[in-house]
Amino acid sequence: MSTRFTWTSAFGKGSGWLLHRIVRGLALSRISPNTLTFVGLVINIAAAFFFGYARGSNAHRMFLYAGLILIGAGLFDMVDGRVARATDRVSVFGAFFDSVIDRYSDVAIFFGLLVYYARGNRFVYVVLVAFVMTASLMVSYTRARAEALIGSCKVGFMERPERIVLVILGALFDTWGVMAPALWVLAFLSTVTVIHRIRYTYVQTERQKLRTAV
Repeated sequence: MSTRFTWTSAFGKGSGWLLHRIVRGLALSRISPNTLTFVGLVINIAAAFFFGYARGSNAHRMFLYAGLILIGAGLFDMVDGRVARATDRVSVFGAFFDSVIDRYSDVAIFFGLLVYYARGNRFVYVVLVAFVMTASLMVSYTRARAEALIGSCKVGFMERPERIVLVILGALFDTWGVMAPALWVLAFLSTVTVIHRIRYTYVQTERQKLRTAV
């Protein structure tokens, strides 16, 4: 048990050190955090291309490439905010831009999968991916709308990092048919998250109404 803890701690420290060095290097380069955000979008579009291009005997290989590319895109997701803080360039617009680009990245990834299943004439999964795409946008939209009303709405499990991790796992292990169940899990948990946020917002607005009445 102690050995496992030691290895886990060492891995965590090593990852943190590497991330810190990357952020420091990017900060010294004076690259704009918004540029890093946009580069992340371009990388996600590249992954979407590999999803859409996958077909027949090359499908598993293309999915593997897409999964590896998404890991790279995730690096940019992690560093843009850190670089902004390290260079004292945190801004309201930067947060807004990051959120908008994240939505485009989500749509690009699922659009690539949509093209893949459409080319394979797998109608059920075309509908499923379209539903997951919609649900993922609604997860973000319900939080944004709720926070405009009640200040904070961070309830629910299926945030963007969890969605990306599931897609990456599905892509890397598609040889064993992991992508299909990953999409069903995404559809279910994203819907549960949206419902949770709707209910939470309803409860909070009702409480605000009672406080105002008193």
